[in-house]
Amino acid sequence: MRILGLLMILGLAGGLYAWWSKHPAPLHPDDPRRLTGKAGIVMLAADWCGYCRRQQGEFQRAGVRYQVLDVDQEEGRLALRALGGRGVPVTVIGQDVVHGYNPTALDQRLTPLGYDVY
Repeated sequence: MRILGLLMILGLAGGLYAWWSKHPAPLHPDDPRRLTGKAGIVMLAADWCGYCRRQQGEFQRAGVRYQVLDVDQEEGRLALRALGGRGVPVTVIGQDVVHGYNPTALDQRLTPLGYDVY
């Protein structure tokens, strides 16, 4: 009987997980993924951040179309908080979020969009 009960609990948990993965939680109103859709790009950055300037230069040289939100301004600060970010840069590509300056992760997400940055 215990085994049957355990199997029932596991089955229920699996069903709930399957349902939950198809119905993700709604995005916070300040989440920049609301702006990106499937292929848009938003970078959360700051003027004082060397990695942000480096990434912006690389994006500009490659012709990447993106929007910058300054985390020293209210809109950028709220977006960073909505993503749970602790530092910059944070880059949102479609619905994917890349925390920090990470050329490998950026390349994996930008290449399918036709950008050859790295």
